[in-house]
Amino acid sequence: MTAVRPLGPEQRAQAWADLAEGDFEVLVVGGGVTGAGVALDAATRGLRTALVEARDFASGTSSRSSKLFHGGLRYLEQFDFGLVREALHERDLSVNRLAPHLVKPVPFLYPLTHRGWERPYVTAGLALYDGLARLGALSEPMPAQKHLTRTGARRVFPALKPDALVGAVRYYDAQADDARHTLTVARTAAAYGATVLNSAEVVAFEHAGGRVVGARVRDVETGDEVDVRSEVVVNATGVWTDDVQTLVGGRGRFHVRASKGVHIVVPRDRINGEAGLILRTEKSVLFVIPWGSHWIVGTTDTDWELDKAHPAASKADIDYILHHVNRVLSVPLTHDDITGVYAGLRPLLSGESESTSQLSREHAVARPMPGVIAVAGGKYTTYRPMAADAVDAVAQDVSRRVPPSVTDNIPLVGAEGYAAMLNSLDGLSRRWGIPRFRAEHLLNRFGSLTPDLLALAEDRPELLDPVPGAEEYLMAEMVWAAGHEAALHLDDLLARRTRISIETTHRGVECAEPVARAVADVLGWDEQRIANEVASYSARVEAERRSQTEPGDQEADAARVAAPDTRAVAVGRALG
Repeated sequence: MTAVRPLGPEQRAQAWADLAEGDFEVLVVGGGVTGAGVALDAATRGLRTALVEARDFASGTSSRSSKLFHGGLRYLEQFDFGLVREALHERDLSVNRLAPHLVKPVPFLYPLTHRGWERPYVTAGLALYDGLARLGALSEPMPAQKHLTRTGARRVFPALKPDALVGAVRYYDAQADDARHTLTVARTAAAYGATVLNSAEVVAFEHAGGRVVGARVRDVETGDEVDVRSEVVVNATGVWTDDVQTLVGGRGRFHVRASKGVHIVVPRDRINGEAGLILRTEKSVLFVIPWGSHWIVGTTDTDWELDKAHPAASKADIDYILHHVNRVLSVPLTHDDITGVYAGLRPLLSGESESTSQLSREHAVARPMPGVIAVAGGKYTTYRPMAADAVDAVAQDVSRRVPPSVTDNIPLVGAEGYAAMLNSLDGLSRRWGIPRFRAEHLLNRFGSLTPDLLALAEDRPELLDPVPGAEEYLMAEMVWAAGHEAALHLDDLLARRTRISIETTHRGVECAEPVARAVADVLGWDEQRIANEVASYSARVEAERRSQTEPGDQEADAARVAAPDTRAVAVGRALG
């Protein structure tokens, strides 16, 4: 890999100049994990590549998932063995080669509730799951399933009601901070030469000779616009796929439906357990997922046709999650236990079924018109093969031969050298005078870039202080995000570069002003801008809190969209 490029204000200015002056082969629209993956795949095949995102990297679906890298046990019941096999292979790649600093194994319990038939049924499914995972595994596979009695299961998960299960099976999957992972994919694309920009909105497409030959891109921060020339445009906008196709003109080859998934976050001490849970519901499955000093519990699966940028969780969504998880917990959760709530939209390929839980998680790639490739569907775990398929389609439209995908051998930024640094945690801790647990926390977020991040404290030792009101994070992480990770607003810092917005009871409000002041010099903020950012973030939090007390989707959406938007994305409003 070439030197890792910082994505800060200076690089942002240069990227805008590159957009105006460049002659690209691929322009990727959409900065979620799929778009970032397409940019990485294209750049590592030698294509001149640009990636633009109207809001922030991962600001949509890719920061609001269940945060799992998994094969999807429930797809075995739908006989979707190909999807499960592909996802398990991608899980293995990420854990062992591509992103070992970000993607980690995690144990789960599958509680059994029926005597007799259920254990052999689940055993067969998990045996197939483990077997598919072992096909072509890169290294020692994750531990195989283990059978537990009711007593054994409750030793692992004492919070379970005794009458909620007759036994359990333990198996392994993996998890990651989805927003950080997506950002890291985008940074890796930039390291391989891609021009990468957030707050860069496509407002029109340019046509010539019956094909698309580029796009007009607006800087959401300044209003400036540039014309970007490109041989091919890739629409990787997830739930906005149909909207962007409308902007392109003509009919799309497939349609995308949005399914809302809501999760709640509760402190770790509210549930006594040492593994995750996967629970069957009448509609789908419910996960209880260990998340540092918290648990993530979810998800729902319902149609959503309202505001796509800020999907809102209603009281009905939260009540649904609490109802189902409390069926198995000896000490029930209440609304007062909830630290954070988030809602995301799954981009599902539209089919004949009216149930979003039954729509396909397969992905599709199409050429709706010359010069445009659309990619949609899929699941987070399979972002890399989705991206490879999209660039395979691009290869048919560009004017030179394009080599095959190599991203299965491209570690993400921070992966190279991570294992050696993990073995030297004590030295890192001593060098910077920070506790070992903090050094480990940083390594599992930034990998081998951790020493560069800590070097910010050489001239500003106060950056090694914890963030006020969110002591799991250091102030250095905030300044690093502003100078190296393209963060432009408080929302970027508190909701995606860190997860303070869902991990603290104040949801980041207490941190807002100190964080704004810490990054002000990097981002060029004066006192008025600091005040505006703090007010805007606080209004966002208040709107989310109000939405979560409303009975249904319509009321929750109205409460959420009432908050001012730090990024005024015109096309999203016009098309939405």
